[in-house]
Amino acid sequence: MKNLKSTFVSPSTRIAIIVGITAFILSIPLIAMQFTNEVDWTLSDFLTAGILLLSTGFATELVIRNLKTGTLRTIILLVILLMLFLIWAELAVGVFGTPFAGS
Repeated sequence: MKNLKSTFVSPSTRIAIIVGITAFILSIPLIAMQFTNEVDWTLSDFLTAGILLLSTGFATELVIRNLKTGTLRTIILLVILLMLFLIWAELAVGVFGTPFAGS
């Protein structure tokens, strides 16, 4: 029987995967900017998105590393992803808006 630990990806490999996926996601608007004027990201947009994606990836890694199994691990991972989507939507289009914008 195979050693169970040998089937899992090492933590350093997971960190490299997180950084790679973040770079891939950030390359999508960078490439789109070359073909259309509809995508107009500045350096601060790329930095903000990079920080958001990397912090989400590293938070996920932290949960995976410290909580081996269980419902609590699943709930925490779902909360992390929900926070990513809510923050991304707010930064993109201002879903929640500012309550005193018209005042």
